[in-house]
Amino acid sequence: MYYDFQVEIPEAKGKIITKKKGSVTYVLYQYGQEYKSEKRYAIPKRAIIGKVSSENSSMMFPNEQYQGYFPDAVLPGERNDADRSCCLRIGSWIVIRHVLDEYHLSEMLYKPLGKNTGLFLDLVSFSIIDQDNAGQYYPDFAFCHPLFTDQMKIYSDVTVSRLLSTVSCDQIITFLDDWNAGRDKKQRIYVSYDSTNKNCQAGDIDLVEFGKAKDDKGIPVFNVSIAFDKTNRVPLFYEEYPGSITDVSQFRCMVDKVIEYGYKKIGFILDRGYFSKENIQYMDENQYSFIIMAKGCKSLVTSMVNSIRNTFETDRKCLIRTYKVYGTTITSRLYEDDTDNRYFHIFYNPSRQAAEREKLEQKIERYHEFLDQHIGSDTQFGKTYQDYFNLYYKGKKLVGVQERSDVVQRELNLCGYFCIITSEKMTAEQALIQYKGRDISEKLFSADKSFLGGQSMRVQSSEAVSTKIFIEFIALIVRNRIYNLLKETMQKLDGNPNYLTVPAALRELEKIEMVRRNNGNYILDHAVTRKQKNILAAFGLDEDTVQTNAAEIASCLAGNQSLINSKRKEA
Repeated sequence: MYYDFQVEIPEAKGKIITKKKGSVTYVLYQYGQEYKSEKRYAIPKRAIIGKVSSENSSMMFPNEQYQGYFPDAVLPGERNDADRSCCLRIGSWIVIRHVLDEYHLSEMLYKPLGKNTGLFLDLVSFSIIDQDNAGQYYPDFAFCHPLFTDQMKIYSDVTVSRLLSTVSCDQIITFLDDWNAGRDKKQRIYVSYDSTNKNCQAGDIDLVEFGKAKDDKGIPVFNVSIAFDKTNRVPLFYEEYPGSITDVSQFRCMVDKVIEYGYKKIGFILDRGYFSKENIQYMDENQYSFIIMAKGCKSLVTSMVNSIRNTFETDRKCLIRTYKVYGTTITSRLYEDDTDNRYFHIFYNPSRQAAEREKLEQKIERYHEFLDQHIGSDTQFGKTYQDYFNLYYKGKKLVGVQERSDVVQRELNLCGYFCIITSEKMTAEQALIQYKGRDISEKLFSADKSFLGGQSMRVQSSEAVSTKIFIEFIALIVRNRIYNLLKETMQKLDGNPNYLTVPAALRELEKIEMVRRNNGNYILDHAVTRKQKNILAAFGLDEDTVQTNAAEIASCLAGNQSLINSKRKEA
């Protein structure tokens, strides 16, 4: 991340060099060297600290590493008041502030973060509203939005970088302990658990390792997992771990963390990626219940589906109206030495059958065409093709291809079916409703990557990565609350208005503006529209709330106490 201001290229004899790459000239600082005994010479260790200005060769645009090697350098930290826009977008900020107050997040965060709470919450708002996590763009966001900082001061990206590097692991743990302290630990809680990976090319981050990324781009990754409450409404905690560790291996560590937070009666709602005999046995040993999706065409599930095919698919007693699927339940053991009967809930979705059948047939035709093109060549084909075709060779040359019709027929018969396995007795409908709650957690990870800009981290230190993940976690708490309230409102209205999705609602709320008049004071520019009233009503807010918040924002900008500090004192 390069800052938007220039500094003089530092004078450090023998340690500063420049290196041109394309049209950009980078400034490198040699911070050490490593002696190679087998080659009998030392290899210098260098880090990029900036890029040379095209206007003045003695100046450069520094990055965050520059501060690490030159800590005494004086950098601008705060922008002038004149840098604030004459038009402030306040609608989304009002809703975010409402959720922060509802969950008492400001007070919880003030305990570990202190005076940095305001800027931290600004970065949360920036992540949600601008759907970005690049710190250098934060000043542009702050230019035209209300802020949580003291007197709504606009800080530069330098200050943002410093904040990212100063939040400690102990501060994050303090918040997570407080966040989980208020939960009911006596009632049964089903923890919905999922994980994802993030790309990162920085070489100075301990977590970054090559692993099995879901969207493998050939670069190192690290993993992030999040646990949710039973209804998938509230993220409970998260953990970060190296990219080379698989989800299955990490599961036990996550279970231990759930226990540390004091949850007693625990059940887990898990995706198919966590389906393993070891994980099942571990949950049994500790008397944890589970709801887990079985992997696609596992032989056990396949045999069960075949045994009950054409017995429930049109039985209206088996219809689950909410999801327009048919379901039934049978009991069996998961593996040969399993000591308990499990509940296998078999579902049939007519719409899913048509889509999966079309996809399978297209795949078979595509494979067939590809193989036909290579007849007469000495190309060798892997298991993917051999699963569906018998390949005939003469010597090393492919001379014939025959479709394995029995295999294709078996897969066609399974189209539209899926299975959920539970350790506790429940109906197929209850199992599906519980598991479908994961849709929200899936959307949450989609939000983390797509809507919050979390696909890549854009930082160069382990501390900054941890802080950014912490910011994203708080942003996900807020955004998930917004998502759920908008979804509930949409279900109550006729026609499912398309402006009640999170991105559309935020865009509409951004149109609520305050403008600065000749006397220098900000006032509300226009009345709230009907569409905006409907969105605000989802949060229990109305036009009077907008007027009240507008007055507080104007007062803050006039030099009064910050909104965060005033809320903390009231509490």
